[in-house]
Amino acid sequence: MPEQTTAAQTARADIPADGAGKPDAVVVRDALGVGIAVGLSGFAFGVTSAGSGLTVWQTCALSLLVFTGASQFALVGALAAGGNPLTAAAGAFFLGVRNAFYGLRLSQLLALPRVLRPFAAHWVIDETTAVSLAQPGRRAARIGFAVTGLSLYLLWNLTTLVGALGAEAIGDTDAWGLDAAGPAVFLALLAPMLKTGVDRAVAGLAVLLGLGLLPFLPAGVPVLLAALAAPAVLYVAGRRRGAGRGGTR
Repeated sequence: MPEQTTAAQTARADIPADGAGKPDAVVVRDALGVGIAVGLSGFAFGVTSAGSGLTVWQTCALSLLVFTGASQFALVGALAAGGNPLTAAAGAFFLGVRNAFYGLRLSQLLALPRVLRPFAAHWVIDETTAVSLAQPGRRAARIGFAVTGLSLYLLWNLTTLVGALGAEAIGDTDAWGLDAAGPAVFLALLAPMLKTGVDRAVAGLAVLLGLGLLPFLPAGVPVLLAALAAPAVLYVAGRRRGAGRGGTR
């Protein structure tokens, strides 16, 4: 009589338990590279946030407690443009919702003990997800997640403090273009993921909505409406697939 396989075992059957073929030192090196490179952009956030009118303590609290760079830049950017604080917070919130979907995948891949999951959840961001998913097995994924998360969290918060303290010395932050550092990093991470036509259509429509509505709506609102790109494109793609199947009958 064949052994019965549980749903949990089936779901994890495609996740190797070890990182055979990739030494731990290589995983650590790659993870540190991402953590250091992205962590340095915390300086740009600190300067931008302080230049937007937030105090040093408010700026540091955002990095310590929120710790999702694109959402932080969206929040202070909307505030700097004169947006309503509630609208700015809502835009940042919806931009950060993507991390919840990352968590669904990482929970299976990492399979961390329950006691560690609430702490690990704070580090579920674009960079830790990208490094973890790039690994060949669970051990390497755990190492990549931990090293990326720790190095990025420490450096991001340190450079945020330095940037906030040095904002006055820099002067006009708009002249330096530092407010573009966060979105630039986010786009660099997003670009390799746009592999299908649907992915590219969603990204393109979101850009058109976000930029096209910017002159007409309060700061923060275009970001919320840009989120409608995903359901709109998926709806059209579903209708086309349905029409294609109907035409072959």
